[in-house]
Amino acid sequence: MVTDQDDERIGDYRALTDVELRTRWEPPNGLFIAEGELVIRRALRAGYRPRSVLIDAKRVAQLDDLDLRGVPVYAGDQATLEAITGFHVHRGVLASFHRRPDLAAPDVLRTARRVAILEDVNNHTNVGAIFRGAAALGMDAVLLSPSCADPLYRRSVRVSMGEVFAIPYARLEPWPDGLAAVRDAGLTLLAMTPAPDAVPIQRLTAAQRERTALLLGAEGPGLSAKALDASDVRVVIPMHNGVDSLNVAAAAAVAFWELCR
Repeated sequence: MVTDQDDERIGDYRALTDVELRTRWEPPNGLFIAEGELVIRRALRAGYRPRSVLIDAKRVAQLDDLDLRGVPVYAGDQATLEAITGFHVHRGVLASFHRRPDLAAPDVLRTARRVAILEDVNNHTNVGAIFRGAAALGMDAVLLSPSCADPLYRRSVRVSMGEVFAIPYARLEPWPDGLAAVRDAGLTLLAMTPAPDAVPIQRLTAAQRERTALLLGAEGPGLSAKALDASDVRVVIPMHNGVDSLNVAAAAAVAFWELCR
């Protein structure tokens, strides 16, 4: 039972709402935090190795069926959990997991037919939603520019409902020169943009759909000029009623469905 927020055993869970601190702490120390029973179960099913569990003392029994032999399980009341983490743990359970070695882009590209490539998408909610859409709608992998948010940050993992564990991903470096390697792997680079010369995505030819890499930019600025110049085809989702664009995660879902149908 944990009763002291300064207990050294629960250092992995301190100040979970401090994005800057967690970004500096988690990747270098090879860990990530999963929130909620469903997400924890998916991380375990995907083969991630747990470091520890922090749970509301009233909910300990809900993990009885999991194989947590040798894994420290720390229980506390809600007030203690909130003092440790910095927020109300309304899902009642958190777990710290070991990260895996990062995949390399060539390994991800070797067998993928449909890839999402994110440029400067540094909002963790959008990253998580894009991964969830990619898993649900048939994409094979995700590549990220160096400045993209961490897919294993707690909010990304939670928003994806653990689907970040189901989709292989890698950083694509150098950026944007690394896009040449995507083309060399046999994929057609499609750039999502509302530009007037963009092709409605449903009008792509069979050849253009055969193996595709869909480039998606951040909210607001969209894709950089260099990323657009590196693409083979500029594509757009046709809009109605004067709407000029969708949230990047929503646009990604529409485009994923169209490319994988």
